[in-house]
Amino acid sequence: TNLFRNITKLSLKNNNIILKDSDKEILQSFINLTELYLNENMITVLYNDSFCNLTKLVILDISNNHISRVHKAAFAGLNQLSVLNLSYNKITQLDSDVFTSLKSLTVLNLQYNFLKSLNIKSSFKLIRIVLAGNPWTCSCDLLDLQIWLTASNVTMENEDNTTCIFPSTMKKFSIMTAAIQPGDCKFEKASSEHTITSTSVIMLKSSALLTLPLLGKSWTFLAGVLGFVLSTTLLIFTALKCPTWYHYFISYSHRRLEEHDSEMSEQEFSADMSSFPTVSRTNNEDPIVIFEKIHAFVPGEDGFIEDKYIDSYVTEES
Repeated sequence: TNLFRNITKLSLKNNNIILKDSDKEILQSFINLTELYLNENMITVLYNDSFCNLTKLVILDISNNHISRVHKAAFAGLNQLSVLNLSYNKITQLDSDVFTSLKSLTVLNLQYNFLKSLNIKSSFKLIRIVLAGNPWTCSCDLLDLQIWLTASNVTMENEDNTTCIFPSTMKKFSIMTAAIQPGDCKFEKASSEHTITSTSVIMLKSSALLTLPLLGKSWTFLAGVLGFVLSTTLLIFTALKCPTWYHYFISYSHRRLEEHDSEMSEQEFSADMSSFPTVSRTNNEDPIVIFEKIHAFVPGEDGFIEDKYIDSYVTEES
């Protein structure tokens, strides 16, 4: 620990440092460190409070890493930092609050990253800045940086390579001289705010409309369940009753007599008549007795036959 306290300049260049928690704990022991070189390592993210105990640090070089994200409080506690080198990384976006704690910063190197725009607060005082090699989009998002570069006393190094990539009409123009009209940006900002408001209203309406079908789906589901139960019950009932109905219809099957069927019935009836013993007509009631005997074989009758011819015959005999 005493050895760490006496060190003022530390170079950890060209290692495999990723700046994990254990690395940060070791760095916090170098309380008198003024220069730290972490270039050409494997750092991908600068988390909050990565250098919080290095209050005397003046130069910090983290170039040639794989940094893609820088948290807002990554440089918290570096009140004496004057030079910050973040060049040759993969940074796509930097929040304007990232540099808020760097009150003494004079040189900022951001060249050869993936920055398309950059917002820097007017209170940020720099002497030199390097922004070359980034795919700058010279649109309204870059207007604040352009105004700041023009209004401040900062020197932008390698200005010839600090050019617009998009749009094609401004390609190869310096980001300081590209024609970005403030009036167009105000109109675009107003239209974007109107679009955001309209979008929020549409989203609210959509959410309200989506709520109704959700309520209706529960009723549809309930109706479907009831229909399924009823149809299943009907099928079971039909399956149980089908044999009974089948036997009933089979036993009840009948048809109309055709003409030859009636002739056969008469012949059968005559044959049945011939099977009875012959009875002489000795009195008036013999025919009636014969008919009663014959008719007794017919099911479903009460034994009496009403016939006008029989009545007239009986009257004549009497």
